[in-house]
Amino acid sequence: MLELKNINAGYNSFQALFDVSFSVKAGEAVAVIGPNGAGKSTLLRVISRLIEATAGSMQMEGQSYRDLPSHEVVGLGIAQVPEGRRLFPRLSVEDNLKIGAYTPAARAKLQERLDYVYNLFPRMAERRKQLAGTMSGGEQQMCAIGRALMSGPKLLLLDEPSAGLAPVIVQSIFELMHRIRAEGYTVLIVEQNIQQVLKVVDRAYLLEIGKIRASGTAAELLASDEVQKAYLGV
Repeated sequence: MLELKNINAGYNSFQALFDVSFSVKAGEAVAVIGPNGAGKSTLLRVISRLIEATAGSMQMEGQSYRDLPSHEVVGLGIAQVPEGRRLFPRLSVEDNLKIGAYTPAARAKLQERLDYVYNLFPRMAERRKQLAGTMSGGEQQMCAIGRALMSGPKLLLLDEPSAGLAPVIVQSIFELMHRIRAEGYTVLIVEQNIQQVLKVVDRAYLLEIGKIRASGTAAELLASDEVQKAYLGV
């Protein structure tokens, strides 16, 4: 579904990604793991076309889109849940969700998509008139994921979904990942909580200092001496 080859990217004179290549197949859940500052969020911004790749190729379902304007990326079927959720705190939950359905195809099915999200996240139905900024961190993350799902994406990008949340809430967020996977979504997730995320994905890539250092199934990376010593304290 998604294929990146030899991607370089950065910010002005600072290069954050070096010849990064990876793929995500339809129906898979894939993680990009690694330490803070490794370039994980930069990689998602490149995929969403929020920053330019300076070299390499990007394809979604066989279609090159490296030069596509960022506001047209959602039309390819790519939706991102940004780090920090980025909700509109003074708008209601329902208004935040509706913002996710701004493409013509999604607008035509607005009520259907709302019903789908409320069925998937009953708590959002209960909070539909509540101001988004007054909800707990976990509820806000649920709303942010629901907003991304409003466009009916083929590929869902999740940027550090557990960041800043209490441990008990982190557990519920990863349970939420299981539910999204069960719905058949293709998911690419960037996450520092390596032990948790490797329980919910099929494959993973280890990104360090802007380069892919290892890749394999979730079980292979969990069992890897390098990952255990550097990230799991084993």
